[in-house]
Amino acid sequence: MASLRSSSLNHCRCSSNSNPNQPSLLVFSGGTAFNGVVEELKNFTTRVAHVLPVSDDGGSTAEIVRVLGGPAVGDIRSRCLRLSDQSSAEALAVRRLLGHRLPLDAPLAKSEWCYCDGGIEYWETIRAFLAYFQNQILRRSDESFCFSNGSIGNFFFAGARIFFQSLDAAIFLFSRVSDIPSESLVLPVISTNDRLTLGCELWDGTIIRGQNEISHPTCGSMEPINKERSSVPALPSRIKRVFYMSSEGSNLLHEVNFALYVFV
Repeated sequence: MASLRSSSLNHCRCSSNSNPNQPSLLVFSGGTAFNGVVEELKNFTTRVAHVLPVSDDGGSTAEIVRVLGGPAVGDIRSRCLRLSDQSSAEALAVRRLLGHRLPLDAPLAKSEWCYCDGGIEYWETIRAFLAYFQNQILRRSDESFCFSNGSIGNFFFAGARIFFQSLDAAIFLFSRVSDIPSESLVLPVISTNDRLTLGCELWDGTIIRGQNEISHPTCGSMEPINKERSSVPALPSRIKRVFYMSSEGSNLLHEVNFALYVFV
């Protein structure tokens, strides 16, 4: 792995068909809702900076954070996939691999993970960081990692972040491997290697900790979240403020000032 630190980023090609006449945009969004717009937006301009949260605490992201710590990378990985190149069979193969999820059944998921393989241009780079991710899991012998519904892209992202000890470096590597246009930026709202949790205070004084507990409570389930509005009970009171908390949930680290826009 030592040689990867100096060479992996340099060997990844950098895609750019930037037109200087394209408008430049700055987008603050979550990791899911805006994804449907990204594909169409790429036809309009690629000069876009996407600022995304590091508070996703559902699915395989939650399992990675539980065992390995660090910020949640699921929303950032999801946006990177939407921005990735699709112009060739090779590019589509990389996108399919990094977008692949393991089976929901835990034994099947672990078995598929053990035989994960790919015959693509960047496979050696991707495999190296997947192997590093696996090594980090094995070093946490006191924690049993559940691969159920795991995202290969999340595993690669987490391996790169831990190896480089930098969320920004992991984003850069992922962007180059998936051939995101160089003028398209994916930025974390907070650049950190610490574990953070989204929290909110309701107008009735209630404090809620965790993104899913705020929007889609799951009772700790690893199953995919049903995000249909009718399936989610309303909060007991309106949200007064939103903030990031420490991993223990005891310290308010960053308060978020936000506005809610409703398009009719």
